[in-house]
Amino acid sequence: MIGDILFINLTDGLNWVENRRELVDKYIGGSGLAINLLNELCPEGVDPFAPENPIILAPGPFIGLYPACSKTIAMFKSPLTGNLGESHAGGKLGVAIRLAGYNAVVIMGASSKPVWLDIKDNGEVKVNGASSLKGLSSLHTIMSLDAVNPYGLQSIVAIGPAGENFVYYANVSVDGYNFFGRTGLGAVMGAKNLKAIRVTGCGEISVKDLDRYKRVFEKVYEDVIKSGKMRKYHDLGTPQNVLVLNKIKALPTMNFKRGYFEYAENISGEYFADNLLVRKSTCPLCPIGCKHVAMLKNFFAEEHEVESIEVGYDYEPIYALGSNLGVGDPLDVLKLRAVCDRYGLDAMMTGTMLAWATEAYENGLISLNETMVEPRWGNAENYIEMVKRIVAMPNEFYVSMAQGKAYRNLGEEFLAVIGGNGLAGYHTGLAFIIGTAIGARHSHLSNAGYNLDQKLLGLTIDPVEAVKALIKEEAWRCVLESCGVCLFARDIYGKHTVLEALNAIGFNYDDEGLERVGRLIYGLKYKFKFREGFEFQSLKIPNRIFETPTANGRISPEDVKKGLEIADAEVRGLVAEATAYHVF
Repeated sequence: MIGDILFINLTDGLNWVENRRELVDKYIGGSGLAINLLNELCPEGVDPFAPENPIILAPGPFIGLYPACSKTIAMFKSPLTGNLGESHAGGKLGVAIRLAGYNAVVIMGASSKPVWLDIKDNGEVKVNGASSLKGLSSLHTIMSLDAVNPYGLQSIVAIGPAGENFVYYANVSVDGYNFFGRTGLGAVMGAKNLKAIRVTGCGEISVKDLDRYKRVFEKVYEDVIKSGKMRKYHDLGTPQNVLVLNKIKALPTMNFKRGYFEYAENISGEYFADNLLVRKSTCPLCPIGCKHVAMLKNFFAEEHEVESIEVGYDYEPIYALGSNLGVGDPLDVLKLRAVCDRYGLDAMMTGTMLAWATEAYENGLISLNETMVEPRWGNAENYIEMVKRIVAMPNEFYVSMAQGKAYRNLGEEFLAVIGGNGLAGYHTGLAFIIGTAIGARHSHLSNAGYNLDQKLLGLTIDPVEAVKALIKEEAWRCVLESCGVCLFARDIYGKHTVLEALNAIGFNYDDEGLERVGRLIYGLKYKFKFREGFEFQSLKIPNRIFETPTANGRISPEDVKKGLEIADAEVRGLVAEATAYHVF
């Protein structure tokens, strides 16, 4: 039934279904449904690792119905940011949840021992012991739980050792090549003693007007495959950005010391596609195949004992573990990505922490007594050893690394984070920094400030106008996230198309109503952030950002400050609007 939400309490093993049709009608699903449930269910000031911190998994209504729509939204309180935890993952999870009959799954409480959840439709939920899975990588866990020829569509999500050890930026793998990354969902699952979730859906997804739905589907499908709007993602994938950004000196290199990497061609999308690509992977109902996969051989003993490892690659890990660390060998980049996947770590934040440690070591702020391995630009083998220690946490230094913090606050000026989240790979200019700062999850994908910088390359960017444009963009993205649209397809799903697609499956929106729901969702995200202690006034921007010229020249601290002051006022207005619309 529309609006059915599955609740599972790991503390006592009980589960039940509640119907919240009113939230689906008002907020569509996905991001809109999840943020409402988070505001309702998460106690104010709760420790992110407390049993009371809920995990909410919410697919949007386009998932399973329209092309290039696969993103399930996860929301929780983040150990990394201390406020809103939000992550998006593709794969089969969203379709499986919908085919199981649910608009969302909410996981509460915590188990006293390792467990994994088996969710099927008709309310069938089993809590199974997972002691035998402890210490396994997320991929090996998924392989262990993969049912042969399941009746229905199956999706499996799992954490690795980083999540079990509460590394603040532990991720969650979805079906092997998709991830809930960034804000630490893996650590929250680990705190609940939840190793994995398997969802099998056998039902149907109905639409209100079948003929109208078919017409909209065909129109969208034609646009996806013939317009060229998504060719980049199919051909080279997001690694196409490497040479584009390097050319305009916007590819962050060695912890944002500069925007140009002399070995960029070696780690470019072109090089990977021509020499290392073995196949492409895609999500249900998506013809693009944006996930590019390479094969990495690992010799682990004498006499050529070898294992072959498939490693998914895209732009952000290439930047974070490549140019950001001075690593110019593509195989070394893949090795670093593979070890992050093995332990279940967000590759971007891992790269941020390794880059900080390297620069702090260079400046004599930390020593081998702390690092145990010498962090050195370009030395992938040493970085791999450091990644292993981030997960194992053998000393106080690595505990700090695992928490995403500068050790004893030393060299904080070298830590490239905003709002607790590591910076993405775009040293493009003012709009990228302001966009990251005002984004509800402090992500480059919240509003794509980097894209605004590139459009205005060489021109003066007014911080006030930039803030207004970025807030408008993020509010619209909240609509797309609520529908389940992959943001790679944002040029496909314009306002008119989204309205047609929504109303064909039973919603009733017009232009004004659609824009309003986006503003409300954005406001509700900040309602949660403010409630949990976030303040624009206390937001720190790394000094390095002002020191290194961007593609648009140097960023002025005064412009950033002015932008954040305007953002504070604008966002508080959205919070007030959202609060007036729906009182908790």
